[in-house]
Amino acid sequence: MLTAPSRVPRLVVAAPCSGSGKTTVATGLMAAFAARGLAVSPHKVGPDYIDPGYHALAAGRAGRNLDAYLCGPELVAPLFLHGARGCDVAVVEGVMGLYDGAAGEGELASTAQVAKLLRAPVVLVVDASSQSRSVAALVHGFASWDPQVRIGGVILNKVASDRHEELLREALESTGTPVLGALRRTPQVDTPSRHLGLVPVAERRAEAVEAVAAMAAQVARGCDLEALLALARGAGALSCAAWDPAEALSSAPPPLPAAASGAAAPASRSRPVVAVAGGAAFTFSYAEHAELLDAAGAEVVVFDPLRDRRLPDGTDGLVIGGGFPEVYAAELSANEELRKAVTALAESGTPVAAECAGLLYLCRELDGLPMCGVLDARARMSARLTLGYRDAVAVSDSVLAPAGTRMRGHEFHRTVVEPGAGAAPAWGVRAPERRVEGFVQHGVHASYLHTHWAAEPGAARRFVERCRTS
Repeated sequence: MLTAPSRVPRLVVAAPCSGSGKTTVATGLMAAFAARGLAVSPHKVGPDYIDPGYHALAAGRAGRNLDAYLCGPELVAPLFLHGARGCDVAVVEGVMGLYDGAAGEGELASTAQVAKLLRAPVVLVVDASSQSRSVAALVHGFASWDPQVRIGGVILNKVASDRHEELLREALESTGTPVLGALRRTPQVDTPSRHLGLVPVAERRAEAVEAVAAMAAQVARGCDLEALLALARGAGALSCAAWDPAEALSSAPPPLPAAASGAAAPASRSRPVVAVAGGAAFTFSYAEHAELLDAAGAEVVVFDPLRDRRLPDGTDGLVIGGGFPEVYAAELSANEELRKAVTALAESGTPVAAECAGLLYLCRELDGLPMCGVLDARARMSARLTLGYRDAVAVSDSVLAPAGTRMRGHEFHRTVVEPGAGAAPAWGVRAPERRVEGFVQHGVHASYLHTHWAAEPGAARRFVERCRTS
């Protein structure tokens, strides 16, 4: 099928390194464009769940991730077009430094690679707080490193004064790269961080609204929005089709049938209810997961384990994603009625898929506080950060994947799980060291690995099929 070229106006906001101000500029730019009445599509390079929450607040629509490692380079542009349907402009926030990607994988999963896959101009955010003329050498180096990456302009961040800005602009004239904005040092737009990065929007919504408004005002005041829009409109055409969850499911391999038990097969439910954990404790999820579950025939119902005393009526399957249960361990433990409901559901053989925070919630305890007890395991906080992309293969048949299924994931936590007995491992992980990881027990699949189901839509279809017949 031929696809008409798409010219969604778009910008990639990048930086030489982390901490330069990408999130402030990208979020402020999204909100400033939205304040002008533009429909803005927000995106984030990489696996990060927290920044998209601020993006969604700024743009008024779901923030979406573009991860060439988790999903493969071939899905970056289709997923972008899916998220940008009907929008006037898209803003893509980069990750780390412009050319930083997956360790040992060259440019894979870098902001530069995503910019090239999207044929999008890059706006380089430079922390100018400790330099003047040297900024020209830095920008020249980044602009010339990869000729396929188009640096369309620079936004100077943390500028100290009018005189400082004048010196920076004079230095950059020699590079031929236009200065599209200069932002003064304004600590009031800073957002609080803790052990895994920024505090999610769901935990501080009122303050987050104020912070996003401050970012928008700062960007509108210090940047040339018309020039930035003009740059976005100069992005190259994309000739691929937008990703579609229904089409993705139709091309996925059919789910393997459950092993025959000799018992009569249970009645199949046409539209099973899949309960998805949300609220402040479980904020990590990709928008495409719910879309795939819906396209596979499920009725997706969000509930809050901090507030709700029971699971949604008629729950046929349970998805518990990532987040910060360690921050809310006392409140989660105190909700004994819901914990018992989750335990009973899992023990009945109902499909349960849990990632990272969800894994901790299913353990016997977290930092000494009782959790659901679905898994014979104990979890505790650790001083060590576990972080990185992972290549994995399913080593046990589960409600998500048959043994042998290869997937890529991302690990990001400061907790340790000490397993007991009774469950098979979920994944075999090849790097940075060979090991098995996670739990498969009856209808439960629980793991530290965050995965993106757009790369393996069969996981959503298999899960929903099991929900129909469990």
